[in-house]
Amino acid sequence: MNQITLLIVDDHPLFRQGVVDALSFEPDMRVMGQSASGDEALEMIRTMKPSVAVLDVNLPGMNGQQITHQVTQDKLPTRILLMTGYDDVEQAIHAALAGAHGYCSKDIQPQTLSRIIREVAEGKYVFSENVFNHHELERWVEEQIEGARRSYSEPGSPFHPLSEREMEVLACVVRGMSNKEIASLLGISHQTVKNHVTAILRKFGVEDRTQAVVYALKRGWVTLRDTDIRRQE
Repeated sequence: MNQITLLIVDDHPLFRQGVVDALSFEPDMRVMGQSASGDEALEMIRTMKPSVAVLDVNLPGMNGQQITHQVTQDKLPTRILLMTGYDDVEQAIHAALAGAHGYCSKDIQPQTLSRIIREVAEGKYVFSENVFNHHELERWVEEQIEGARRSYSEPGSPFHPLSEREMEVLACVVRGMSNKEIASLLGISHQTVKNHVTAILRKFGVEDRTQAVVYALKRGWVTLRDTDIRRQE
C-alpha cells in the first residue's frame, strides 16, 4: 500500500490537532508535520514534499490561496486541498484557478475528509462535493464563471478601469506568469510589473492575483482559455 504523506496547516490549534488525530487512524496516511502559519507551511512543502497539504484558506502570513498559487508556479509535486469555514462557489473558483486539487468545508465528517484526500492523492480534483478529472474541472469552472458573468452583465460595452499596459499585464497574470516572466515578455522592468500588478489589485479592490483573475473573468474582460488551471493529471 502506497502511503499518503500529509502536511496539516491551520492556525486554530484545536481544529488542527483534531484533523491530525482523525487522519492518524487511516492506515494509508501519515502526517509528516503541521503548521499554523502560511510562510512556514510553504517552506515545509518545499522541504518535506508531502503527497497532500491540507491548508486552511485563511492563514496568518501567506493565505491558503497564495500558497497554492506559489506551489503551482514552482511546479512542486505536493497537491493542495484547501479547507474553509465559509464555503462558497467564488472561493472554490479561486482555489481551482490557483491550482488546488480540492476545496471543501471544515464541517465535513472525518471519513469524508479521508476520502477526499485519497481522491486528491490519486490526481483527481474534488470541488463542490464532485470528483473531476482535469478536463471535467475545466468545464465546471467555465460553467461557474459563465453563471457569475451573467449576473454581472450590463447593457452596452463593458467598462474596465485598466490602462492598455495594465490589461497586457493582467493577460499575463491570468496565464500564471511570474513578474519576472512578464517583465521579460513585455520588455519592462521587474519593478514596473510590480507597480502595475499593485495598481490592478487596488483598482479591482482585491487582495491577490487569483482574486483579480476571477474579478476580470466575471466581467468578461479576460477569457477562461487564458487561465492557467491546466495541470497534468
